Amino acid sequence: MSGNNENVKLGRFTSLQIASGLGGVLGSGCIVGLSATITVIKDHLGLSPVQVGAVSSVLTFCIGFGSLFGGRIADAIGRVRVYNFINFFYAIGALLMAFAPNYATLLVGAVFLGLTSGTELPVSLSIMSRDADSEVISNKLVSSHQIYWHFGQFISYLVTFFLSTSGILAARIVFVFLAVVAIVAAIWRTASKQLAALHAEGDVRAEQEAERLHGDSKVRISVTSVLFGQHKKVFLFSLFGIGIYYVAWNLLANTWGQFQTYMFRVNGATQTFATGIGLVLLLVATIMSAVFTRISGSNKRKPLFFLGGSMQVVAMLIMALGVMFNASLWIIVVALALFNIFNSFAGEAMYKVWTQNAFPADVRASIQGFLNGFSRICCALFAIITPTLVDPSNIKATSWAFFGIMFVSFIAGVVMINTEKSRQAVVEIAEN
Repeated sequence: MSGNNENVKLGRFTSLQIASGLGGVLGSGCIVGLSATITVIKDHLGLSPVQVGAVSSVLTFCIGFGSLFGGRIADAIGRVRVYNFINFFYAIGALLMAFAPNYATLLVGAVFLGLTSGTELPVSLSIMSRDADSEVISNKLVSSHQIYWHFGQFISYLVTFFLSTSGILAARIVFVFLAVVAIVAAIWRTASKQLAALHAEGDVRAEQEAERLHGDSKVRISVTSVLFGQHKKVFLFSLFGIGIYYVAWNLLANTWGQFQTYMFRVNGATQTFATGIGLVLLLVATIMSAVFTRISGSNKRKPLFFLGGSMQVVAMLIMALGVMFNASLWIIVVALALFNIFNSFAGEAMYKVWTQNAFPADVRASIQGFLNGFSRICCALFAIITPTLVDPSNIKATSWAFFGIMFVSFIAGVVMINTEKSRQAVVEIAEN
């Protein structure tokens, strides 16, 4: 690919970028919104610590299950149909969370939010990839999704930061905001003639692909036929390689997303300092995601991956050495700052690009959903013990474990990016 590809404009695909990106706002917004407001919800409803943990766990597990099975369901009943209507159900869940009169209603809201946001991610990414008329446009669309993901986090943190003394009002404003965004996204997707035209063009290309592959446009490519067919070695290699890379990376990213403020607090920071640093780091991450989107379709993607991945390993090494020698809180701040700055070059955005490029279009939603769901379930299980792991009494051993996990992710990523072109060539052979 030419280095000039970074200057390619989205043009008529901008509407698809925004309509899909709003789904990213919703996905991150519900996670951060709940983590930032759960204490005021707890006080308002009189929840026990066990009930608080249950609500958070239900949301995380349902995101995982939505990702695991939502993509398969979308492939079966129609990805565009699911893409258009899924956020109406998200809005129901957000409103239940905003005005829940009791614990049971709160749980139902968490189920709605988890299942819908978990389904939304793989479906939106596969729609963007399928509707794009070139690999460069596809990479830009898919990678830009991360900008919206960070924006959802930022808005949720910002609202709760400024309304930190407003009690349950802060939680209601956050979830009502998410409900409004969900309704806007759903109406836009169902009513836009421009989006409908892009979907129709994507349908034509998908039918042509099926005809080339099977001689019959009605024959659907299945996950089984891809993973265990003629090119199974390459596709299974991609599945396991990308899976190892993403699960390892996401264990850390999810930990900082859920427990960054907690980790700062238990290691001596004030609430104002902890939330303020969190807002700054999110802003930086959003800017870096925008940079990655610009270069995602160019030949700069590979060297920036090596830079981003190696710096994240260095960040975890700094943390491990810092806590081992009882360094100040600022060592942890510096380490997490480095992790946030560089994870846009070697993190979720790269994972999204790889999953869309490494498999035939008809199975991308299913495979992406499986990887995302499996990762979320692993993160949900890991989150159960995270508060214990980041406690000052355990942080030394934990920091070295984090370093090891990041190193594994980086090595898997190196293998994936060094085989990127050869694996994409197999996808092209299968499709042509």
